Amino acid sequence: MLDPQQRQAASDMLWDCWQQGGRLSALPDRLRPATREEGYAVQALLERHTDGPLFGWKIAATSRAGQLHIGVDGPIAGRLLRERARDSGARLPTAGNQMRVAEPEFAFRMAREFPPRDSAYTTLEVLAAVDTLHPAIEVPDSRYEDFVKVGGPQLIADDACAHYFVLGPATRVDWRSKDLVEHAVRGIVSGKPPQYGKGANVLGDPRVALTWLANELSRLGIPLGAGQVVTTGTCMTPLAIGPGDTVVADFGELGSVEVRFAD
Repeated sequence: MLDPQQRQAASDMLWDCWQQGGRLSALPDRLRPATREEGYAVQALLERHTDGPLFGWKIAATSRAGQLHIGVDGPIAGRLLRERARDSGARLPTAGNQMRVAEPEFAFRMAREFPPRDSAYTTLEVLAAVDTLHPAIEVPDSRYEDFVKVGGPQLIADDACAHYFVLGPATRVDWRSKDLVEHAVRGIVSGKPPQYGKGANVLGDPRVALTWLANELSRLGIPLGAGQVVTTGTCMTPLAIGPGDTVVADFGELGSVEVRFAD
């Protein structure tokens, strides 16, 4: 088990790589988390580096294909730092990003806090506490040279590959009455042929993914805060991007979100 000094050293190593564009083959053996819980304990120390309240949470590996790709047995959660969150239309760098993908996602802003408790939260309980639904784009990256090989605890320590996050405007339609499972999403990169996805690709339903996140945090003793945004994982195969590209994620009547990448 990692002691507090080891957790801090692991967190500092990952943070320095994030800021400087460096890469690790893996954390050193003496600093390497062995369990999901240890990974989350290392991840939690990232909050020392944010100036404002935590912006929210991301979920990675919400499809079976995604889980197999990175060698995990289920979804993993990461923190969205306020300094890395942007509004639709933002311009982001590509330099130093080795993953170079954009992921269209359903995101929810919470109206009230969910404190940790012994019993699991139901989807109905969680949805009742949602304020707004947003189209979003996550732009992930990893601080490991080969993130598909390091395993779940190290990926969790690395903030579940969080990097930048772009939040679109709140949808104006009554999204609660819509079938989010079959809701189609179109992703377009600089006029290339579009790719398509739907809500079913996100743990079967973005609302189920949101509930998973609330319960994952509860299990860890972490509240899901009022005002925080939860982005629920990509609803399509990640879109390959490069310098100069513009990405639009079109959620139809639910709205759209756009991000530009620097040349």
